[in-house]
Amino acid sequence: MKQKKIFVSGCFDLLHSGHIAFFEEAATYGDVYVGLGSDNTIFRLKNRRTVYNENERLYMLKSMKFIKDAWINKGSGMIDFLDEIKQLKPDILFVNEDGHTNDKKILCKELGIEYVKSKRIPKKTLPSRSSTDLRTKSTIPFRLDIAGGWLDQPYVSKHHPGPVITISIEPDFDFNDRSGMSSSTRKKAIEIWGYSLPNDDREKLAKILFSYENPPGKKEISGSQDSIGIVFPGLNMLHYNGEYWPDSIESCLDEGTLAWIEERLHFMPLSPRISGYDVLADTHINPANAKALAEATDAVWEAIMKKDILGFGKQFCKSFEAQTAMFPNMLNDEVLKTIEENKASALGWKLSGAGGGGYLVFVSEKEIPETLKIRIQR
Repeated sequence: MKQKKIFVSGCFDLLHSGHIAFFEEAATYGDVYVGLGSDNTIFRLKNRRTVYNENERLYMLKSMKFIKDAWINKGSGMIDFLDEIKQLKPDILFVNEDGHTNDKKILCKELGIEYVKSKRIPKKTLPSRSSTDLRTKSTIPFRLDIAGGWLDQPYVSKHHPGPVITISIEPDFDFNDRSGMSSSTRKKAIEIWGYSLPNDDREKLAKILFSYENPPGKKEISGSQDSIGIVFPGLNMLHYNGEYWPDSIESCLDEGTLAWIEERLHFMPLSPRISGYDVLADTHINPANAKALAEATDAVWEAIMKKDILGFGKQFCKSFEAQTAMFPNMLNDEVLKTIEENKASALGWKLSGAGGGGYLVFVSEKEIPETLKIRIQR
């Protein structure tokens, strides 16, 4: 019987047991062919150099028993394998859950290729591994603003005071740069502290990180919710009133509440930001829009405290709508299409950051296909 052709594409730098388990799982479907991202493609997508160059990575993959053949893709961007996949004509495109994008799924539909996502199960008795873990060797978290993002900027909260709600997220995934998960602030934290956050006063550490990321003369100031959201574990509400630093920080470390949030948030990857993207163009920042964002964010906090899933989903959307009313460039065709395709399964949705790439975050008590689940740092 003829074996199915299974196509896989990716970076595969710092090869580890998680990669091997991924290829082993792919090989259960048929013969595995790997299209490797070139050094230039990876630099443009991730804004960093690979540890191993493309020839080293190709040599290692070609030596693996689970792989039938491998090559370096000639294209660029997230779909750098367009020519190769058309030439190979595989039966299946096999992706990891943090390698999924809607563009890949659409491409498979157009080409008549089955789209299969890995279960990401580590080999029995071996620990779960990720390239992020090996590259940084750091437990410093990422962060997501649940609601209220932009109110940490004085040019917004001067119109109306209000909160930003953040959660601190375990670094289980290689979250993309410029995706709204505070990856740039996290890199600064790693520059300062390396492996882990120091055991010190949380607000003091957050102020150090905020100052380090925003030296004198910096044109665009990164909001303090980024540094606070990384340094403060759990769920936090930061109250802003026209200043860079919040008037107060209200924290929740209740295990039942954090687990309730984890079970109901679903992250769907989007394509990276296009070149020249400017979220600060054509803004509509005014008292009415700032007030709408503040009120929706207060309502999100109240719904979480009550574990009111319907209220959480509704106000989650209202907060996002208030953001996009002020910053319409947060939305693009991909974002709108992805929302439309998944809204029947979700109670609420928002972008992970300023738009133009990153993740769509859905609130749902149902499983949503092709999404990631995160863990909140305790």
